[in-house]
Amino acid sequence: MLKGKSAVVTGSTSGIGLGIARVLASKGANIMLNGFGDAAEIEKIRSGLESEFGIRALYNAADISKPSAIKEMIDTTVDSFGSIDILVSNAGIQYTAAIEDFPEEKWNAIIAINLSGVFWGMHYALPHMKKQGWGRLINIASAHGLVASPFKSAYVAAKHGVVGLTKVAALETAEINITANAICPGWVLTPLVEKQIKDMAAKDGISEKDAELKLLSEKQPSKKFTTPEELGELAAFLCTDAAAQMTGVPLPMDGGWTAQ
Repeated sequence: MLKGKSAVVTGSTSGIGLGIARVLASKGANIMLNGFGDAAEIEKIRSGLESEFGIRALYNAADISKPSAIKEMIDTTVDSFGSIDILVSNAGIQYTAAIEDFPEEKWNAIIAINLSGVFWGMHYALPHMKKQGWGRLINIASAHGLVASPFKSAYVAAKHGVVGLTKVAALETAEINITANAICPGWVLTPLVEKQIKDMAAKDGISEKDAELKLLSEKQPSKKFTTPEELGELAAFLCTDAAAQMTGVPLPMDGGWTAQ
């Protein structure tokens, strides 16, 4: 389905990004991995994608808070694979505090990675996509790109910004074979969320299973986690011809969270 296409997936050494990278690889796309982590573990992931799916996979350690590093990653992708057809902007960080207590450096870091990083990725990928006459911009926003929660001011502001930015990109590319869409996950069982569950269980003196249910019950009516694989399949669908007229759309995959 995506044979001959090349995808950059930021923040893809674990969690949602890795889930998306694996699904795109399974459809035949070459993958540029990106993110932080143990070098040996990342190499295992990279070589595993190649052997399991028969595609080419590379890794770039670009810091998504730095525009020059994003440019270098995009250029390396084009030099190595011949094109950049799909850009999945997934890298993100989180910090929680009341607005009046929010540290300046945390606000700046979250905006730099979660919002500006998405902009610079599109900024540097779009010229290549326009030259090729085909492209898919897939921005991983959040349910928090559509609704808010207390103590997450920077994250909510950034993710709302990603949804708005996606709409602008869609309008600017509407007449060419490029689409821009935002996927808005609710709770996803990632290493980050697993840590939150463990912390909640310890703090409240309850089992991890009960902590999981408590976390889900607060927001997600389905009381089930969205999986990285489900998000990957949605991303893959957005890359098909069937989705050619879907552009500028925030797509919740949140078990009913934003329907409330």
